Amino acid sequence: MNAAQSIVSGYGVAIDVSLLLVRLFLGLMIFAHGFQKFFRGGRIAGTAGWFESIGMKPGRLNAYLAAMTELGVGVLMTLGLATPLASAGLIALMVVAIVTVHRRNGFFNFNSGQGVEYNLAIMIMALVPATLGAGRFSLDHLWHPYHWSHTTGLVVAVLLGFVGAAAQLAAVYRPPQQK
Repeated sequence: MNAAQSIVSGYGVAIDVSLLLVRLFLGLMIFAHGFQKFFRGGRIAGTAGWFESIGMKPGRLNAYLAAMTELGVGVLMTLGLATPLASAGLIALMVVAIVTVHRRNGFFNFNSGQGVEYNLAIMIMALVPATLGAGRFSLDHLWHPYHWSHTTGLVVAVLLGFVGAAAQLAAVYRPPQQK
């Protein structure tokens, strides 16, 4: 192995480990959000009431859909399975959160009510494994179910994420009237 091959192979491992860390963070983080909707705090009933209050009606249906999407996306992202689709789900969740809650609070997360900063960061992070692939330490790599180009993974994640969010918002979001 010459010096150039050694450098490239070193980057390969570093990239694969970095992709694994991004996937683990995103997957476990969003899984925890779904888990808490079912088993912590106000559970589905509390989440449903909050969803109703922000205009996501019916609240109970949306609470279940959000929790199941978060759990499913979390598992897929953590395992590195169908990664562009997992990224699309995460993007859709963040777009819905921005439209329904965070956009009125500005950019910064420390603003009252939290701005869009966190949601945008999660969306951008979700594009990394969608674009580069899940990496060597993933089920996508192990099973080779598909070989999407980097561009295809990016386009699939962005289009499905935004289309999914738009469809949900069109179907169930009825913003409360301002008093």
